[in-house]
Amino acid sequence: MTEDAAKVRKLLRQQAAIATFGSYALRESDLLKVLTEAARVCAEGLEVPFSKVCRYRAGENDLLIEAGYGWQQGVVGHVVSRADVSSPQGRAFATGEPSICNDLRSDNNFVLPPFYAAHGIVSTIDVIIKGGDRPYGVLEIDSDRQHDYDQHDIDFLTGFANVLSEAVATSARTATLQATIERMKGLVEEKDRLLDQKKILAEELQHRVRNNLQLVYGMLSKQLDDTVDKTGQRGIKAIARRVSTLAQVYDHLLGNEMTRTTDFGSYVRSLCANLAELQGAPGGVTMSCDSEPLILDLDVVTALGIVVAEVVTNSYDHAFPNGKGAIVVSVHRLAGDVDMATMTISDNGDGFKPKLGSRRHGLGLVRRLVQQVRGTAMVDSDDGTVWTIKVPVPHDVALTGANL
Repeated sequence: MTEDAAKVRKLLRQQAAIATFGSYALRESDLLKVLTEAARVCAEGLEVPFSKVCRYRAGENDLLIEAGYGWQQGVVGHVVSRADVSSPQGRAFATGEPSICNDLRSDNNFVLPPFYAAHGIVSTIDVIIKGGDRPYGVLEIDSDRQHDYDQHDIDFLTGFANVLSEAVATSARTATLQATIERMKGLVEEKDRLLDQKKILAEELQHRVRNNLQLVYGMLSKQLDDTVDKTGQRGIKAIARRVSTLAQVYDHLLGNEMTRTTDFGSYVRSLCANLAELQGAPGGVTMSCDSEPLILDLDVVTALGIVVAEVVTNSYDHAFPNGKGAIVVSVHRLAGDVDMATMTISDNGDGFKPKLGSRRHGLGLVRRLVQQVRGTAMVDSDDGTVWTIKVPVPHDVALTGANL
């Protein structure tokens, strides 16, 4: 095999390694496993015996070896280096540029931890792992033989560090969202406990639930400010919208007597007005809501409220490229069957476009929420888009609503 052919084969192998690792990082939620796998793949990709990922610790202003490959016991998770130019990884972290040492034996500018000598480390490459407001840390490969690393080696390691940067950001977003979900579960449990108590607890419930929802919304808003990629922003905005919708459910409930049911008709009219206001449309897109009184269980109201918010927001975002159109929400009982209710959400904008698929983003949640309340959802996009959602109404609740 010629030298050029060998280089091409090496490059192809490295590119395949980055692609395979990227797929793995998207599937794996455990960040430590992702970092450990990254160290292994980097070492194998550059044909060296050692590799490590160092995490910056602001309080100590150092770089802790968070994950690694090939090291003796006691290195990973324990050894640190100064986050300045006195170490190879510190220099990469401080300057933001790759740090290349072909032969550490001839470089007297570094103060190296003892494990370098213990492992016979001779050459290293360090590249920075980017983060949000500051870098996450450094990715380093180490060899016990002298190497003359070329630009392709640096590009491979830099590309890998960029994938790691996104994996770290995703892990942070996932942790924030998981904490939000757990807090919301706690809010639901708190709501159920307080709803079983006497009316005197209404003021306490109102105060605690609203404050906690405001805290959750604040967490999401801060995470949105720290998130630069558009995919992450869309996901956080969607969750923030659902938290806001949930808050409106509680506001509607707490404005009335303490019960496990509420008038969905009145609530959805208020929700639609709020959604129209949030969109800030000056009049190019109009929105109307026609709903008769309909008493539903609070859990059903919550689910259907999120459905309305998801579909209406999706219409605002994608249905009207020319900025003009109409959205209509309608809720009524099925003729001759008071035990079933129908909700339609329609717009006269662009329908679903299979080739683009953009308007389908996130709408799988609509079907799942409707299924959770034992309903059905159908969508027609022949002329604009029309969602038809049918949900059962318990007989005794339906009669109560019919007498309003």
